[in-house]
Amino acid sequence: MNTFGRLFRVSIFGESHGKGVGILLDGVPAGLPLLPEDFQADLARRKSGAKGTTPRREDDIALIKSSVFNDKTTGAPLLILFENKNQDSSAYDLIKDKPRPGHADFTALQKFGGFNDYRGGGHFSGRITLGLVAAGVVAKKLLGTVRIIATILEAGGNEWIAENVERAVAEGDSIGAILECRATGLPVGLGEPFFDAVESLLSHIIFAIPGIRGIEFGAGFASARMKGSACNDPILDANGTTATNHAGGINGGITNGNELYFRVAAKPTSSISKEQTTINLQTGEQTSLVVKGRHDACFALRLPVVIEAATAIVLADLMLLEQNLSRVVR
Repeated sequence: MNTFGRLFRVSIFGESHGKGVGILLDGVPAGLPLLPEDFQADLARRKSGAKGTTPRREDDIALIKSSVFNDKTTGAPLLILFENKNQDSSAYDLIKDKPRPGHADFTALQKFGGFNDYRGGGHFSGRITLGLVAAGVVAKKLLGTVRIIATILEAGGNEWIAENVERAVAEGDSIGAILECRATGLPVGLGEPFFDAVESLLSHIIFAIPGIRGIEFGAGFASARMKGSACNDPILDANGTTATNHAGGINGGITNGNELYFRVAAKPTSSISKEQTTINLQTGEQTSLVVKGRHDACFALRLPVVIEAATAIVLADLMLLEQNLSRVVR
């Protein structure tokens, strides 16, 4: 449901227009240095402000509520909270009976019998990813020299990202994007075959990020058009270094020591200013809807740090399972 991981476990909570959002971390080793300011850099990367992002401005200050004493983790469950202070719920009165196309409004209403908080998407909102970013900060500290970098490759169908965002804003529309994530410094042997393969675990958490519609590792779908002689990565030395990396750093669900890399597809933001067709749940008749409120024309602009965090969470859990993080530097 809302919990992920085996040893490094994250439980996400909150709603977009509720009192706050956050994350509960269990399995964080004792002795890890942790201060509120450690979160600032990654949280700033997720904030709005750039052209094409929502005008909603929140402080997004990480409030550490438990499990840190004398600036180090104690080993107890770690709760990190972010307060909501800049909500404007008035625009959502309109959609109570008119679910927004592309959103979880209709499915959430049906599943939870109308008790769901529909304001700002409630628990389905992209704002909930704040907790993932916070967990990612802790996971990155645990991973030490492992380096994880996510970037946007294209948005709106090509690499002219700024121009496409500008056009979408002017048209009252939105655009999607393709992002890439790379992780270096990983040991050989992380992951298990089948259900706990590295690809399986990463796909699980990446698809938990609202708006993600696809993922591919290494050569991905292109490998279906390659011959085995071209797709196989020649092994160059006893460390497992390969001449190419069509496997994306994974063989048999297990890291092979090469760079781990994958790409994800993010859909266009569902809330747009253009008129759309929906259903009036009170009358049962089709009706038109123009979504009001504050929304991103391209929410993928704020996604790289979320993708990095999700990746770090998986890798930290796998490293703990392999007992590669058994000693925290004090």
